[in-house]
Amino acid sequence: MRITAILFSLFLIFQTSTVAANDQVKDMPSGLYALDKAHASLIWKVSHLGLSDYTARFTKFDATLDFNAQNPSASTLSVTIDPSSVETDYPNPEQKDFDKKLATGEDWFNAKEFPKITFTSKRIEMTGDKTGTVYGTLDFLGKQHPLALDVTFNKAMIEQPFAKKPALGFSATANLQRSQWGFDTYVPNIGDSVNVIVEAEFLKADENQE
Repeated sequence: MRITAILFSLFLIFQTSTVAANDQVKDMPSGLYALDKAHASLIWKVSHLGLSDYTARFTKFDATLDFNAQNPSASTLSVTIDPSSVETDYPNPEQKDFDKKLATGEDWFNAKEFPKITFTSKRIEMTGDKTGTVYGTLDFLGKQHPLALDVTFNKAMIEQPFAKKPALGFSATANLQRSQWGFDTYVPNIGDSVNVIVEAEFLKADENQE
């Protein structure tokens, strides 16, 4: 009986939190939200010889979310990434600037020829009360191919206490085969499969920004 009571209590807590999350979203203002760059990260991982996953990040990126509170699946997302902002933990950069090599090398991100990576959503499918998949197009190295982001809604705030604006928070992951975009340098020693991890907070844009 005690186990049954505990399970029932957990069920009620889950149901209450789910309803609260849904109400929380519906109470938010619809419209344009801008990325809070101070609270966002874009990390990627790729296999290195099968020994470990090499991890790096982009430090300069932006995103806008046109949010529909009553119908979140009708929202749209646009992302722009500066490939020259790639940053690794490669040691002794004064001896070898590996970040610059990755950013500008023609066999790598080739940022001089392709100064932007963009993602534009095409449709959003809700997969749960707090989860969804954003289907869109990734424009990378001059090639456009579909990409899906698996997104978890974390929280909404009518007024973020520091910015004094409505705020939305999300976590997202994606997986892509880089060779689809012609980026096959050192495959398979450096993996073809790239895992992307995103943490993002959005703040309601001022009216003159919309």
